[in-house]
Amino acid sequence: MNRLNKLGWLIAVVIFLSTKSVSAQTKEDLKGGSADITWLGMDFSQTKFIGSATQFKDAGEITSAEFRDKYTVGWNQLFINEQKKYDVAKVVHRSEVKYAMNVTEKANSTIKKDFFSNDPNEYQTLTAEKVAELVKKYDYQGKKGMGLIFFIEGMSKGKDQASAWAAYVNMDNKTVIMSKQLTGKAGGFGFKNYWAKAFYNILKDADYKDWD
Repeated sequence: MNRLNKLGWLIAVVIFLSTKSVSAQTKEDLKGGSADITWLGMDFSQTKFIGSATQFKDAGEITSAEFRDKYTVGWNQLFINEQKKYDVAKVVHRSEVKYAMNVTEKANSTIKKDFFSNDPNEYQTLTAEKVAELVKKYDYQGKKGMGLIFFIEGMSKGKDQASAWAAYVNMDNKTVIMSKQLTGKAGGFGFKNYWAKAFYNILKDADYKDWD
């Protein structure tokens, strides 16, 4: 094989491997470990907080704007600041994951709603079909490949837990690869830490190998 042919062969191999990596976005690719995964963060656009935030002495009266601008940002930032604890890569059986939390940051920053409710029926309102609709409408800001996102649907002080839908998504065609409703027990001192524990427990259960 002459030098020119070798170069052409190498280029073909690189293109093939690159194409294979980009197209690795099926359930089989996820479970087989061949797909790279991007952590997109937690989306709070569907969240209802059931109960009063004043039950936490450190929090005081929290407005919906403060919940959006302070707490949702702080909870998402934990996945960056405390990566050894909030170890997404370990949960998804990868040596590392990419981070593109600006995707959910943008969505969260535009929320205009009342987060608070006293109606326990508003704790869990999402379904697999509704999650698929949310995924289809999402702005992934040009990101490609497979992503993991949490749609936080409810936070109940009475239940001392949060509920979320974890979704592995194909960002190329905006479809759900796998999704599951998960709950996480809350705990700890202070409003932020109390619910951070719930999100930590939800993350631990986001291991797709444990799903049916």
